[in-house]
Amino acid sequence: MQKSRAQIYDELLVLKCQQGDKQAFEELVERWQKRLWHYAFQITGSDAAAWDIVQESWVGIINGIRKLEDAAVFGCWAFRILNNKCADWLRKQHLQSRLSDQLVNQAQNESDRDKNTSEKAESLFAAIEKLSPERRALLALRYREGFNMGQIAEILGIAEGTVKSRLHRTLEKLRQVMGQK
Repeated sequence: MQKSRAQIYDELLVLKCQQGDKQAFEELVERWQKRLWHYAFQITGSDAAAWDIVQESWVGIINGIRKLEDAAVFGCWAFRILNNKCADWLRKQHLQSRLSDQLVNQAQNESDRDKNTSEKAESLFAAIEKLSPERRALLALRYREGFNMGQIAEILGIAEGTVKSRLHRTLEKLRQVMGQK
């Protein structure tokens, strides 16, 4: 698999960070901050919580980047740290019902922006909100972030076959939920 320019550049930034280059770290943060925040927001449904989790994740990244042996796996490694911080937050909060309400509000706000796709988007968001946070995380990693099965397995700390079967079951569950409407 051929690496993109962005992947190569990220690897270079990671190597510079490992050597203590603060400017390289700032640029790495700039390049990854939004992606990490979007994932955290999808899991938490809270703008403030997502920012807090991302900040905690950056602390973990700063503390561990010198130990990262392969700069090419930075994205998976960073998302794994973030995923663990999200899981910690979910365990502490027990806010499953609030997450559902926030996703419904998000779906409604987005449907106001685009009337032509509002019905489909609303149906999809409503179906996704009924899924567990773990299933929403899996969908976000695969379809929003574009990670492959191996990368998702690494991020979640599970076997690749488990990722495939969970994704398959999640998509089946999503189809069932959407068919009920």
